[in-house]
Amino acid sequence: MTDRSPSPSRRSFLAAAASLGVAVSFVGRQAHAADGAKKLVVVVCRGGMDGLSVAPPIGDAGYAALRGAIAIKPEEALKLDDTFALHPSLTSVHALAKQGQARIAPAIATPDRARSHFEAQDVLETGEAKVYGADSGWLNRTLEVMGPGKTEALSVGTTAPLILRGKVQAASWSPGKGLDEAARLPTLLQDLYKGDPLLGPAFARGLETEAMAQAAMTALAPAPAPAAEGGMMMASTPTMSASRMNQPAMNQPGGRPADNRQGREAARKLGSTMAGFMRQADGPQIAALSLDGFDTHAGQVGQIATRLTYLDAVLDGLHEGLGPEWKNTVVVAVTEFGRTARANGTGGTDHGTGSTALVMGGALKRGGIIGDWPTLSETALFENRDLAPTLDMRGLFKGVLIDHLGVDRAAVEKKVFVDSAGAKAVTGLV
Repeated sequence: MTDRSPSPSRRSFLAAAASLGVAVSFVGRQAHAADGAKKLVVVVCRGGMDGLSVAPPIGDAGYAALRGAIAIKPEEALKLDDTFALHPSLTSVHALAKQGQARIAPAIATPDRARSHFEAQDVLETGEAKVYGADSGWLNRTLEVMGPGKTEALSVGTTAPLILRGKVQAASWSPGKGLDEAARLPTLLQDLYKGDPLLGPAFARGLETEAMAQAAMTALAPAPAPAAEGGMMMASTPTMSASRMNQPAMNQPGGRPADNRQGREAARKLGSTMAGFMRQADGPQIAALSLDGFDTHAGQVGQIATRLTYLDAVLDGLHEGLGPEWKNTVVVAVTEFGRTARANGTGGTDHGTGSTALVMGGALKRGGIIGDWPTLSETALFENRDLAPTLDMRGLFKGVLIDHLGVDRAAVEKKVFVDSAGAKAVTGLV
């Protein structure tokens, strides 16, 4: 029988890890009680997520005229207030918003204005005022000022994102297909590295991280449904990576995404598994997830609907999986830049500036939009093409770190977000 306890024995760790074929890294930790601890999840939506689709300002007089055929119809949008709505794919986020547990920052951006994916993602993840200003991520520097070994962090994806790279080692987990249960590579490597003072403990902790993943998925997975007569039982363990989940489904007429229940369920289970990590007694308080595929230069309507469907499912799984711990959690979904206010000639949008951030969690205070709305009037557009940003993304991050995680304000200003005096912390969100 599978050991489902929060702290399996070393033998069960190794046995569980041997059945998985995923890359991990985790060095050094100090156990702490996860229940009641403040939790932060950062979701990076890579590619330049179109904020005017995430939260369409259907009440703004300039919206429909600028967007043309790609505008979200008012009757399909999920209304938030007299100006803003959510994309129809964001049903779970909308449900949270109605409970006061989800808000939008509709005109937000990093300090970068180059409209380059590489440069903008660098600035987003380092938290610096200029590109290549640091070789560590702001979340890693947060761990450093909170005290190495006192707060755990987890990155989900095939590689650790820059946002969590730095002096403090963090766990890294990538969902993937399992190996034959008889595979012996992990235990062979454990024997090889056991005498190494650096690699030995690192590899052992990596195997423990995988066992935590197995325990989280097993505990959260529903019992298999009975197979149809003559059919096969389907495995319930998610095997789709974050990047594969973002492959577009075939679109139905009108640009609506085709029904992809399997993809949505895989995304939901990814969120549930992350929650399983965070609920364990020695699990992480901070997690970062990267989702790809938001670069919608052409055929945006169907593509963005598919991407947001998966994002919504991940967030739904996280919310459901955290259970009572949701009340101690803040989730922030951000992107490196927005997209042009006007549609281009191929039914898409090009690299822009201002975008929308989603801020969610049971720890969030009920309220309206975060930041100011510049409107979409022709004279208000940035460089006559983009939504003008009114909020520095670093200010949002600062507020969450100070008010929610309780990080010292001086440390946030001087060590986490260096040279950010102009980005005032957005406080009062929790």
